[in-house]
Amino acid sequence: MCGIAGMAAPAGAVTSPAQLQPMLDCLAHRGPDDHGSYLADGVVLGHRRLAVIDVAAGHQPLRGARPGTVLVINGEIYNYRQLRLELESAGHVFRTHSDSEVAAHAYDRWGDAFLERLDGMFALALWDEPNRRLLLARDRMGEKPLFYWERDGLLLFASELSALLAHPAVTTALDPVALSQYLAFEYVPAPGSLIAGVRKLEPGCALSFDTRGLRRWPYWSLDARPTIDLPYAAAVAHLRGLLEEAVQARLVSDVPLGIFLSGGLDSSTIAALAARAGPIDTFSIGFDETSFDERAHARAVARHIGARHHEHVVRGADMPALVPGLSAWLDEPIGDASVLPTFILSRFARQHVTVALGGDGGDELFAGYPMHQAHQLLGFTGRLPGPLARLLRWGAAALPVAHRNFTFQFKAATFLRGASAAAPLNHLLWMSSFAPDEQSRLLAPEVFAAGGGGRAAFAPALAHWAGSAGAPLLARATHLDALTYLPDDILVKVDRASMAVALEVRAPFLARAVVEFAFGLPDSFRMKRYTGKRILRDAVRDLLPPFVLKRPKKGFGIPVAAWLNGELGELVNDVLDPASLRASGLYQPAAVQRLLHEHRARVADHRKPLWTLLVLELWRRQHRVATVAASSPTASALAC
Repeated sequence: MCGIAGMAAPAGAVTSPAQLQPMLDCLAHRGPDDHGSYLADGVVLGHRRLAVIDVAAGHQPLRGARPGTVLVINGEIYNYRQLRLELESAGHVFRTHSDSEVAAHAYDRWGDAFLERLDGMFALALWDEPNRRLLLARDRMGEKPLFYWERDGLLLFASELSALLAHPAVTTALDPVALSQYLAFEYVPAPGSLIAGVRKLEPGCALSFDTRGLRRWPYWSLDARPTIDLPYAAAVAHLRGLLEEAVQARLVSDVPLGIFLSGGLDSSTIAALAARAGPIDTFSIGFDETSFDERAHARAVARHIGARHHEHVVRGADMPALVPGLSAWLDEPIGDASVLPTFILSRFARQHVTVALGGDGGDELFAGYPMHQAHQLLGFTGRLPGPLARLLRWGAAALPVAHRNFTFQFKAATFLRGASAAAPLNHLLWMSSFAPDEQSRLLAPEVFAAGGGGRAAFAPALAHWAGSAGAPLLARATHLDALTYLPDDILVKVDRASMAVALEVRAPFLARAVVEFAFGLPDSFRMKRYTGKRILRDAVRDLLPPFVLKRPKKGFGIPVAAWLNGELGELVNDVLDPASLRASGLYQPAAVQRLLHEHRARVADHRKPLWTLLVLELWRRQHRVATVAASSPTASALAC
C-alpha cells in the first residue's frame, strides 16, 4: 500500500521535478517506509511506500521488461504469482519478488490489455517512454483512489486530492455541482471532486495521455442482469469456494496481518474463513453508549473461531480533540460519520499489524442494506401514494426523538423520506442528507443555481440506473450501490482512515470472481422475503455462531447525534457560527440555525445533515477553499 504522484507533458510543456516533492510530502502517511522518483524528459513519477510484499527489494518506481517502461503503483496484485509464472514461461526475467514488478512486465507483454488480467486493488501510473505516453488506471471496484488534473498539455495525478493542491497550478475553487452532490449524498461521486478542474478516475477505467491529448475508457464493467443458471444449493457451494479463494489470496503478506471484526455477518465471515488457515488476530472497537457497542458480539465470534481478540473503547470525551483534525487526513469530505470509528479502529489495529482484512462489499453484493428491504416492501406499487406518505410522515414526526442507534423513529423517518418517490429517486433520498428542496433553503440562491438547482447532483446515479435497464429491481438497486456508494463513500472512508496511520486494508468480498458471481445471481438467491444476504448466510452457516446469522444490519454507527448536543457542541457552535457561514457566501445561515435548534430541542434528529455540514466546513478551513467556480463540466461529459 502506498501513495503515488506525478506529472506528464508529452508534447513538451514544462514539468518541474522540484514541484514533485511537496506532492509526495502530502502522501508521506501513506508510505512511511520508502520513497522514490523517476525523472525524464516530459514526465516525473513519484512514490511513497508502505512495504508489504518483498519488503527488502520492492523499491519503486519499477521497470518492466523494457527499460522504457516505468511504473508506480498503490495497492496489491493478488494473482501476481500466477501472472509471474506465465510471464517467466514467455522469457521474462524479474529483478524482485514484488507484485508491482509483475504489473510492469505484464504491460510489456500484453499492452493495455494487461489491465484485464490484474486481480487486485490498485491505482497505477505507467510511463511508456518509446511512445511518450502516460497510462493511469484504477482497480475494478475502486478500492484505491486516483485524482488527476489536466490543462494546456500538462497532466498531474496523485493518490489524494491534497497532493494535487500542493502543485501551484491547481487552484482551490469549489465546484458548485460537486458541492450539491456532496450535500445530497455525503460524498462526491466520481468523476467529480469538490475542487473545480480536479477529477477522479472512475473504477475499472484507464486514461492515457500523450502528444495527441487525453483519452479515457472503461476496461471492465459490471452487469446487473442475472446470468447464473445453477440450483440454489450448487450456487451456495460455489460461493463458498470463491470466498475461500479470495480470503486465502489476501492473507499473503510479509508483515503482520489481522482482521477487522464487528460481530456482524460480513466481518465474521472473513474472520472465520481466515481462521481456517491458522491463528489470527482480530480487532474491534466499542462505545460507552451501549446501543452502539458491539464488542460482546465480536468477542463471541472471536472465541468461536479461536482468534486472539483485541478491543478498544471509544469515549465521547475523546471527540473534541479528535474531530477537528479529521479533515487533515480525510483529504476530501465524507459526511459518513462512520469514518471516525474506522479511523479509530485502524489506529488501534496498527499498533499490532500492518495489514488488515475487512468485510466491505458484502452489503452491496448480497443486498444487506435496509433500503434493499425497503425496495422489497414497496415492490408491488413502487411508491407510497402522496397523501398516505404525508400522513405517515406526520405520524413519524410525532414520535419521541432519541439519540440511540437505529431507533424505530429514525428508521421510520428515513424510510418515509423517499417512500413516495419512484426508483431510483427513492433509493437516493433514503441515503441523502439534503434533498433538492432542502438545498434550496440551505444554500445562497446564486450557489444553488450554479449547482444545477439540486437536480444536477443526481445525474451520475441516474445514468448508472439507466445502464441497468432490464434487470430486476433489487439487482438494479444493489448495482447502483456498487457503482456509487461503495467506491465513493465506503471504500474512500476505509482508504483514508487506514492510510492515515499507514495500515493496508483488504476486502475479500471485492475479488473479481466474487463480485461477478454475486451480480449474476437472481434476486431470490440474495434476498428471501425481507432478509438479505440469503446465499451468504447459507454459504458460511457451518462456520459461525447462530446469533450472527440472525442479527439484523446495524452498520458502523457512532453516537454522533448525542455528541453534537454534548461533547461536540462547542465545536459545532464555532464551525457553524452564523457570521462565518454568512461570510462564506455559500449558505443561508438561518437554515443551519433551524437544524441546530430542532436537533438540540429533540424536535427532530438532524444528525446526518449537521455532521455533513460540520465535516465540509472543517475541510474548507483546512484547505482554505473560499471561492466558488463560475461553472463546472457536466458529469456525463467527464465519464469514461
